[in-house]
Amino acid sequence: MKLLYTNFHSGSGGGHTTYIRELARALGPRHEVHVAAPAGSRLLAEAAALPGVHTLAQPFPNGLRRLRERARAVRQLRDYLRAHRFDIVHVNGSADHRIAIAALRGISPRPRIVLTKHNTKPMGGLQHVWRARFHTDKAIAVCEYVRHQLDATPYRTCHPQTVYNGVDTTHFTPWPVVDARAQRARFAPEADALLIGSSAGTADYKGWTDLVAALALLSADERRRVQVVIAGQPPSTRQREIVRGAGLEPQFHFPGLLDDVRPIIAALDAGFVLSHDIETISFACREMMAMGKPVMVTDYAGLPENLQPGEDGWVVPVHGHEAMAETLRWMLDHRDVVAAMGIAARSHALAEFGIERFADATEAVYRALLAEP
Repeated sequence: MKLLYTNFHSGSGGGHTTYIRELARALGPRHEVHVAAPAGSRLLAEAAALPGVHTLAQPFPNGLRRLRERARAVRQLRDYLRAHRFDIVHVNGSADHRIAIAALRGISPRPRIVLTKHNTKPMGGLQHVWRARFHTDKAIAVCEYVRHQLDATPYRTCHPQTVYNGVDTTHFTPWPVVDARAQRARFAPEADALLIGSSAGTADYKGWTDLVAALALLSADERRRVQVVIAGQPPSTRQREIVRGAGLEPQFHFPGLLDDVRPIIAALDAGFVLSHDIETISFACREMMAMGKPVMVTDYAGLPENLQPGEDGWVVPVHGHEAMAETLRWMLDHRDVVAAMGIAARSHALAEFGIERFADATEAVYRALLAEP
């Protein structure tokens, strides 16, 4: 098969970048894989580094004030589509979906268009009715929650199917104890400290500031023993004020954007993803579990689908400060059990989160689509 992946993000791209990069890495040896993304984007750079994967520096401008840029982008992508005659064009957001539809106008035979929905944003209105009915052949949901969401949108005509995201369980693997302890000493040198953290980032919707309120519910001694580390963009001034106002600055650590989050994850006793918007399944959650860390998640969207509560993680209500505090208190009192839950998280990841499972299921979607008359 000839496959083209598109993505509109001009910067990091977050989970979109991970999703497309890992599919390109896994399917590149089996098929001819191309990736179109904006110049300077992390996705374009990482895809270009993959053996055999072809890349196109392709803008996906959006908005009425960028009509000339949009016209140039459509022409460039149309030329590329005509030159390569793809079997599948796999789009990953509204901006690249829109440009791809325009670029495919007049091309025959038209490749099949697959859309993956990565977030929980609504997809209503006439533009989505038009795209779903005439310009999308298949919709992929990254979790069951999103599949049910799609079934209530115009994309129900695209027979939504769940394909869970996968992570590289060889890359994300538990570290030797001595190496993990060395990393841990950077943030929690005290022997009795509980180190929790996240590689999911610092955006407001990630809900990490709820931990400030949760920690305030602990006793002074319990609170002293909890350290928090969060990888991602440096927190905003407002977010720092929330931490500072609670007197918790010494306990919150922000190492910034990292090319490799494994040293941070290795240091943790447990992870967390406390999102209350946008999030679907969370690569970060699955990466932390693959490295042997149990994870506390909110009951938002597909996050609970990652784990088995009480066995390899915990589910708490969105903004559920009391439940979060109680979970932290439980972790402090059951350190050996937390470690055992980490072993269970690793086993769960090996059984269900692997890249091959993810890639094979996605490839099966393509083959079934191409087999249709």
